Amino acid sequence: MEDLYALDFDGVLCDSCGESSLSAVKAAKVRWPSLFDGVESSVEDWIVDQMHIVRPVVETGYENLLLVRLLLEIQMPSIRKSSIAEGLTVEEILENWSTIKPVIMAEWDEDRDVLIDLFGKVRDEWIDNDLATWIGANRFYPGVADALKFASSKLYIVTTKQGRFAEALLREIAGVVIPPERIYGLGTGPKVKVLKQLQDMPEHQGLTLNFVEDRLATLKNVIKEPELSKWNLYLGDWGYNTLKEREEAATISRIRILQLSDFSKKLK
Repeated sequence: MEDLYALDFDGVLCDSCGESSLSAVKAAKVRWPSLFDGVESSVEDWIVDQMHIVRPVVETGYENLLLVRLLLEIQMPSIRKSSIAEGLTVEEILENWSTIKPVIMAEWDEDRDVLIDLFGKVRDEWIDNDLATWIGANRFYPGVADALKFASSKLYIVTTKQGRFAEALLREIAGVVIPPERIYGLGTGPKVKVLKQLQDMPEHQGLTLNFVEDRLATLKNVIKEPELSKWNLYLGDWGYNTLKEREEAATISRIRILQLSDFSKKLK
C-alpha cells in the first residue's frame, strides 16, 4: 500500500532556529525600538543563545518576538513592562509558556496579526537584501534533503510557517521543488483541519496516512479528533522537543517516537 506523509517543516525537515531567532531580534527592534536603545551586542547574543533553549514552546513564528522581548526584560529590569519577568527562568518559560503568553500579550497590548505581518516583512526584507545569509542561517537535518528527493511516498508539508519561506528553503537548500498546492502553510488553518482535508481527498483513499511532527502538543490535538484515528503519528526526536515531552510521548500508545535515520529510510 502506498504511503502519504504529512510533514511538519521546522524541527522535522529544517533547523531554522538560528534564522528565526535572528529575524525575531530584527523584528523586535522595529516593533519596540526604545527598548533596544543601548542594548549591548553581548545581551543580544545571550538572547539568541537562550532562544535555542526555549524554541520547543514556539508554535507560530510571531511567538519568537514575544520570547525575545521577554528575555530582554529578564536581563534588563529597567525596561520591564510585564509583571512576570522578574526572577523568571528559561526552565519556567518551557514549562509555562501557554499561561505566560496571554499575560504578556495583554500587558504589552500586542496584536497577534500585527506581529505575524511584521515577522514576515522582516524576513522578506532580509531575503530581498541578502538571500545568501538568510539561507545560511537555516539548515536541513542530515539526510533529509536526499530523503525528500528520492521519496517514493506522496509528500505534503503541513506547517505554521508562511508557505513562501518553506518553499524557498526547500528549493535553495534541499534542491527540492514541492508544488505549492502540496505546502499547507500559515493561514491554511489548524493542522488537524489540514489532516482532515488530506484524508478526505478522493485520490488519497486507500493510502497509509502518516504525520511526522516535533511538537507533542500538536500530536495530542490530533489524538483528540476521532475522525483522525487512521493517521500513524510520529514524534521526531531530533526536533524542537524536550526530554520530558519525549518521555511523555513514550507513554501514549498512538504516538511512535522516530529517530532521524529511521525517518529518512521511511520516506524512501
